[in-house]
Amino acid sequence: MGGVVQEHRMRKPQDRARVTIRPLDQPGDLGWVVMAHGEVYAEQFGWDTSFEALVARIVADYAAGHDPAREAAWIAEIHGRRAGCVVCVAADETTAKLRILLVHPAARGHGLGARLVDTCLDFARAAGYRRITLWTNDVLISARRIYQAAGFALVEQQRHHSFGHDLVGQNWARDL
Repeated sequence: MGGVVQEHRMRKPQDRARVTIRPLDQPGDLGWVVMAHGEVYAEQFGWDTSFEALVARIVADYAAGHDPAREAAWIAEIHGRRAGCVVCVAADETTAKLRILLVHPAARGHGLGARLVDTCLDFARAAGYRRITLWTNDVLISARRIYQAAGFALVEQQRHHSFGHDLVGQNWARDL
């Protein structure tokens, strides 16, 4: 297990991807989530290490004391290699929060983002949440499309300077 998906392998049309979604529970998973976010967002958007530090805090908080009945995280794999992730945590008693969705660029086009979001929504419903929220930035167009397709609606947006850039942060939500 582990490692980063090789781009040439993911782009062959004749290659039928073996996709799995599994719990984030294996050695190296936590570090991979942080590393992959840092590398992908730096390469694609020029974000600085303050973004990687934010992801590291989210991952550390989850690892240090999540309630397995109310919070969970998943890794998407293609051919046994990590290719994406998502985390579901409690915002309050009735509201879940979807955090740090990522699909590695080499693994895009296989529906992993939608599958990860659906897994998160299914878990949140089963855990008894009535609503789910998420925070993203308007430059993350592909992620926004996934959220919209899953029934999320834009609640508010606000300009901010983070990760070395002027951005527009967005809060999205949907009922479960």
